[in-house]
Amino acid sequence: MKGFGNLMKEAQKLQAQMEAIQAEAAKKRVEATAGGGMVTVEANGKQEIVSIKIDREVINPDDAQMLEDLVLAACNEALRKSREMMQAEMGKLSAGLKIPGLGM
Repeated sequence: MKGFGNLMKEAQKLQAQMEAIQAEAAKKRVEATAGGGMVTVEANGKQEIVSIKIDREVINPDDAQMLEDLVLAACNEALRKSREMMQAEMGKLSAGLKIPGLGM
């Protein structure tokens, strides 16, 4: 059972490292734009939208649909970038991972 104890210690260490990476990445931000920069959305590493900026030129009461589409596109792109950033950060952790018995 000595091997199991070591495996549990490694799992706990890995979990602590993963939590630290997630906490650090949550502080990072990504930005996405739509409409040639008319709408800018910023998201953090927790996939939360933290900022939306809209250029006054794109605000047209007669065409709310266009503005809605630009905001939606920018939000989706910011969230996509946020997920990619988190995957890259988590990939750093798993890159050096060695699991006994898997023969890698």
